[in-house]
Amino acid sequence: MDLELQDRVYLVTGGGRGLGRATAEVLVAEGARVVLSGRDGDILDTAAAELGDSARPVVADNADPETPARLMSAAQDAWGRVDGALVSVGGPPVGPVTDVTDQQWTDSFASVFLGAVRLCREVGPQLPHGGSLALVLSTSVHSPLPNMAVSNGFRPGLAMVAKQLSDELGPQGVRVNGLLPGRVGTDRVAELDALTGDAEAARQRMVAQIPLGRYGEPEEFGRVAAFLLSPAASFLTGIMLPVDGGMTRTF
Repeated sequence: MDLELQDRVYLVTGGGRGLGRATAEVLVAEGARVVLSGRDGDILDTAAAELGDSARPVVADNADPETPARLMSAAQDAWGRVDGALVSVGGPPVGPVTDVTDQQWTDSFASVFLGAVRLCREVGPQLPHGGSLALVLSTSVHSPLPNMAVSNGFRPGLAMVAKQLSDELGPQGVRVNGLLPGRVGTDRVAELDALTGDAEAARQRMVAQIPLGRYGEPEEFGRVAAFLLSPAASFLTGIMLPVDGGMTRTF
């Protein structure tokens, strides 16, 4: 299938590693160009160098109100267009409701929730007909994850914001969707497993809940994300798409 991505330009937040990097690799392989953002300049520079002339790194924090304009400007300066964005909202602090402090909630709101809303609000209306936004959320949109109070609190709300924005931007031909990764083999997931005190036991407990019997590979997520962003998915909007090997037990 031709995803029709040749010469299209996408912003990829959290693009230096993990799910963002995996998506950027697929986008570039399919002929697109990407602006990668994140907070670690060295990681971004390495990712951009490996992706070649089709990538530009921009050190930026989603919590910074100036980030949307900076990313749009970088894409326009490099290639004169922006066709969409993958908005990765990062990994909030781990812990139960009873342990998460006010400051942790406040800081996470700024980066995880408001940062994502701001990016979509500022970028979405500037996209051309056929443009696309995709938010990287979590299966916690449908069902709470153990010991992940902040994720459980914010991600369902972001899913509803994305759904409403799909209604608002639909008339101009811009699509808005969400991606709900389950257990995909990224550094973040390895960190979560390790925090239990027995990473291998935690992994096995999770694998037992996945009908496909394994963790996903980042590139498997990347292929789904690139499709959802692409013109090949032109009649998909307002959906929350699990990429979890069947782990989610709801539709």
